[in-house]
Amino acid sequence: MDYVTLNNGVKMPQLGYGVYQTPPEETERCVLAAIKNGYRSIDTAQAYGNEEGVGQAIVKCSLPREELFITTKIWISNAGYEKAKASIEESLKKLKTDYVDLLLIHQPFGDYYGTYRAMEEAYKAGKARAIGVSNFYPDRYIDIAHFAEVVPAVNQVETHVFQQQKVAREYLAKYHTQIMSWGPFAEGKNDFFNTPALKEIGAKYGKSVAQVALRFLLQNGVVVIPKSTHEERMQENFNVFDFVLTDEEMKQIETLDTGKSLFFSHYSPETVEWFMSIV
Repeated sequence: MDYVTLNNGVKMPQLGYGVYQTPPEETERCVLAAIKNGYRSIDTAQAYGNEEGVGQAIVKCSLPREELFITTKIWISNAGYEKAKASIEESLKKLKTDYVDLLLIHQPFGDYYGTYRAMEEAYKAGKARAIGVSNFYPDRYIDIAHFAEVVPAVNQVETHVFQQQKVAREYLAKYHTQIMSWGPFAEGKNDFFNTPALKEIGAKYGKSVAQVALRFLLQNGVVVIPKSTHEERMQENFNVFDFVLTDEEMKQIETLDTGKSLFFSHYSPETVEWFMSIV
């Protein structure tokens, strides 16, 4: 396993396991399977509705808590200082742990300044080893990074071969914030798993399109959290440390970048209205 060192000195596995859209009743089984297959970083969120399943797995896996790296995120409905503060306690209770390793603001909406103040307090109290944001585009990221007392350690954003976040990565590096990918396989959009360049490179190494895509992100210094409910896929996604892409292959994959989201834009009024409608 490779690790990245966050801006406060905390070490984080560069490859983790995500439980987005994992049914609550399946989460414990899936997380235990992931841990059995070598994963030590688990990414969940209040909005996923499965923190309890992750908590059960933490208890049942028999590993010392310090060997695991647990991430959760504060949802929009818990935005603001008081609500965020209460929600952090609730998440810790559901996760059956005294602390999380990484605590993020899930979306840049609502009173996220108040949310971040509550997170800074949790950080200082040892309830979070690192704090950061998710889905903050460069403009909002620079804003909060400039005014916050604790510069975000991580920004988790849509990152895959078709959206490589080249501009965002430039600014994150400037402020020493680690980029973390959600949707490393673009959730199959754009016929992802049949991308000719990835298939061609994969054939050379005896690797799948998914493995090549993960390897590309890892070599670009991106933290990845692929998700699967199938153990054989968990194993496949974990088996990406035994080959290295050449400079030429990296450049070839770089040409796939469109610089645009395959999901939604936080700059779009329609997107913002949709988020407000689900709160």
